[in-house]
Amino acid sequence: MKEVLLDTHVWIWVSIEESDLLSANARRLIKKAEQKWISAISCWELAKLVERTRISFCIPTVTWIRRSLSEHGINIAEISPEIAVESTQLKGFHQDPADQIIVATSRILGMPLLTSDRKILDFLDVEAVW
Repeated sequence: MKEVLLDTHVWIWVSIEESDLLSANARRLIKKAEQKWISAISCWELAKLVERTRISFCIPTVTWIRRSLSEHGINIAEISPEIAVESTQLKGFHQDPADQIIVATSRILGMPLLTSDRKILDFLDVEAVW
């Protein structure tokens, strides 16, 4: 697998080195991927987790994000017009806007999505793996 899109929780787990939270397959795919990506919306999701005090850092959130991306060789996929429109056309998918953007990013960019989210894994119109 050349490229893989990490769901927000997978990115966080990789960054905080909680590999035991990842499936064996997820660890293998991350190690094997030539390029790792997150959707730009994952930065927003992380910031919302900090805002709601569900996660905290001893450094500013933006510093943590930039450090994580740099240290783990993770790229950011911007929200293009195609991704924005695609996110509104996911028939039968749930209504979480961040998940819609992430799934649309996977579909438009043709990258498998690495997630443990059952709602995404059960959605047949995306290549989601765990």
